[in-house]
Amino acid sequence: MMAEAPVMPGEISTLIDEEAEGLSLDIDKWKDRAIEAAKLDGSMEKVVDTLIKQALENIDEANPDWTFLAARLYLRNLYREAGQNRGYDPSIKYGGFYELLEKLTRLGIYSPDLLDRYSSEEIEELAMVIDPQRDLLFNYLGIYTLATRYLAVDHERKVFELPQERWMVIAMHLMREEKGENRVDLVQEAYWALSNLYMTVATPTLNNAGKTHGQLSSCFIDTVDDSLQSIYDSNTDIAKLSKNGGGIGVYMGKVRSRGSTIKGFKGMSSGVVPWIKQLNNTAVSVDQLGTRKGAIAVYLDIWHQDIESFLDLKLNNGDDRMRAHDIFTGVCLPDLFMEQVDKRGDWYLFDPHEVRQVMGYSLEDFYDETRGAGQWRLKYEECVESEELSKRKVPAIDLMKRIMKSQLESGTPFIFYRDEVNRKNNNSHEGMIYCSNLCTEITQNQSPTEFVEEWLEEGSLLKKYRPGDYVVCNLSSINLGRAVPDQVLERLIRIQVRMLDNVIDVNTLPIPQAEQTNKKYRAVGLGTFGWHHLLAKQNIDWESEEAVRYADELYEQIAYLAIRQSQELGKEKGSYPLFTGSKWETGRYFEERGYTGEKWEQLKREVQEYGIRNSYLMAVAPNSSTSMIAGSTASIDPIFQPFYHEEKKDFKIPVTAPDMDHQNYRIYRRSAYIVDQRWSVRQNAARQRHVDQSISFNFYVPNTIRAAVLLDLHLQAWKEGLKTTYYVRSTSNDVEGCEWCES
Repeated sequence: MMAEAPVMPGEISTLIDEEAEGLSLDIDKWKDRAIEAAKLDGSMEKVVDTLIKQALENIDEANPDWTFLAARLYLRNLYREAGQNRGYDPSIKYGGFYELLEKLTRLGIYSPDLLDRYSSEEIEELAMVIDPQRDLLFNYLGIYTLATRYLAVDHERKVFELPQERWMVIAMHLMREEKGENRVDLVQEAYWALSNLYMTVATPTLNNAGKTHGQLSSCFIDTVDDSLQSIYDSNTDIAKLSKNGGGIGVYMGKVRSRGSTIKGFKGMSSGVVPWIKQLNNTAVSVDQLGTRKGAIAVYLDIWHQDIESFLDLKLNNGDDRMRAHDIFTGVCLPDLFMEQVDKRGDWYLFDPHEVRQVMGYSLEDFYDETRGAGQWRLKYEECVESEELSKRKVPAIDLMKRIMKSQLESGTPFIFYRDEVNRKNNNSHEGMIYCSNLCTEITQNQSPTEFVEEWLEEGSLLKKYRPGDYVVCNLSSINLGRAVPDQVLERLIRIQVRMLDNVIDVNTLPIPQAEQTNKKYRAVGLGTFGWHHLLAKQNIDWESEEAVRYADELYEQIAYLAIRQSQELGKEKGSYPLFTGSKWETGRYFEERGYTGEKWEQLKREVQEYGIRNSYLMAVAPNSSTSMIAGSTASIDPIFQPFYHEEKKDFKIPVTAPDMDHQNYRIYRRSAYIVDQRWSVRQNAARQRHVDQSISFNFYVPNTIRAAVLLDLHLQAWKEGLKTTYYVRSTSNDVEGCEWCES
């Protein structure tokens, strides 16, 4: 094969001019240096790679737009590779869409459903909608992340699918079950939402939609019963989900504590820690499609007798046989515990197995129906007073200190305020919520799967189970920084809720009880990212009453639109099976949130009359990867810094805050470790009122923070009605201007 002719300086100059067109960059000063660096590289591919590096080196707070030149150059190489692999001229950027579907279906990459469900005429019509110009919306980090992790490749990792084709394939996959003549219109609407970066789908959907392998849901929650069978069955189910790319939350509060009885023999149980260590091994050994190790969060109640050893699981010192460094921990707190912490009162620890045996009930099956009163504290006080029940008394503040010590060292445990969650449960008529998921934004009814019997029949071993509620979360998120300024929320949420609802019908889950739960509740999690981005574009300071008020107003609007769309879907396709008796049907959902006025009253009447499609509707996830692809800020978090380097194992890319300029720099300047976290709590409390599930909410603190200040943050979060808190992210760097964390 002849060597490729070297690229001449004139060609490089023309290339730079073409890709820089329309960008506000001082190209002339840079061009000569870039040409000099690139001209000896030989092939066009290597020349473009060098130009990308040169462009990235120019990115700083004063020159953020160099990222778009780097992105355009990267796209040029992407188009060239796809053209070569698919056999078309790369200068036209995108080749035949139908031919792509045929090729990757034949190779076993795409599911045959795409060609089976859509006619060639429909596919050609959709191909005409694909708009390569929308590739120019990506910054460099966004296109690099999408291309290296999510675009469909062949078995030799060769590039075939391009970004706009990924959006179209996702849209086709999620709309494939839609009936009637408007199906193609719905695909086009979904493509519009995705390709304009107005929203993103969850990472498993982004990766697996339209392909032959993998499922579409992000997270799952399992409830482990107090039996050897349940513990090992749960581990097997978790391994299956982890293999298929799911993150898992596990509630262990029903499992007996260390020293408990087994078959009446005292002191025989080894408690929850050995079983958690098994889950730790599962997380490490069963990776997620070869891309990362499994992700498992284990939750335990603060009254469980093993809580102290549980809180030490992630510490770096002590007996390593009692550590589980690869799982994440979460602690479930009732109101009464926080009250005792606040007034420095006592707390009692129990063995859940003994409580069941002696008292005839399980503490975890109750909650306080109102602030300061309810069934849970009555049962707890009965347990405290019982002379037949063994118990251990500890100062509540000592347990809280252990929680905070672990948080500053490892970021965990996450916190789950169980009374507030269950008080606001849309479906309290059908069960309890014991814990949250891996990222703390999902709160749905749970129950353990129960083993019934096993038997031999005609040479086969059969097992019978009574399936529990195995929670599934189906997620997608609004890009606030783009969708709100462009005033497209109503159009966007209309298609977005439909897309989420369709995930339930087209998904393939490896756990049958998860499949059943998914269909019973039809739960979805419509979320958001880009909050700091939006504040910057609206010129609103993070630490302000205006930001709190804006959070309240915006999330009420999103909630209204999401509920209205789910109600319309319920009218079109039928309500979720457990609608009767829910707070949607009784109207309590609207009353508990104080929704008044004609608009809300009318929606309430329509929901009660026609039903609603989805039992749970909103959840705000972390959105770290997908917000990078969309070029915005993660979740409802402040940015880390106005300028930083995004580092993974395979890259280090300079990044500036989105749409940063001299006017909004001061808003971005108040970044994660600078902003007063008390304002963050207030904002989150305002939006939590409208989010029927929960929110992945991080605290950002220096590791030198005084314990009293961190404690006050937790108390504020609880008092203001937050349902969960996620990581306590601490930094050892000096925090400039951190007056709040010293007060």
